[in-house]
Amino acid sequence: AQALLAPTGDVLWVEREADLDAVTALSGSGPAYVFYFVESMMEAAQQMGLTPEQGKQLALATFSGASELARRSTEPPSVLRERVTSKGGTTYAALTSLEASGVKAAFVQALKAAQQRARELGDEFGR
Repeated sequence: AQALLAPTGDVLWVEREADLDAVTALSGSGPAYVFYFVESMMEAAQQMGLTPEQGKQLALATFSGASELARRSTEPPSVLRERVTSKGGTTYAALTSLEASGVKAAFVQALKAAQQRARELGDEFGR
């Protein structure tokens, strides 16, 4: 199975079938989360005076570059984030605003909701 699936992308084995609900929440639904953040960055770019095309270019390049850096790095994402966050700088201001708005907690809760729905669908349609 691994040899068959490997050419299509990363293969992840899980211990229990029930873990597939978490995989669905993280990876199956994951592209929509990225698109959601790209949309948000594009909207912010327009509100700050950039064109939609400029916002899209910057948002996509940012996600692509950061994802590739995280993929290649041996450091956890938290360390990478800390390294690009100067105390009192622009990134610090943005992250402080996100934390104050509860974005991380809301995002974690959203993924748990997706996991729960995957579980419900599995129960409904039989595993």
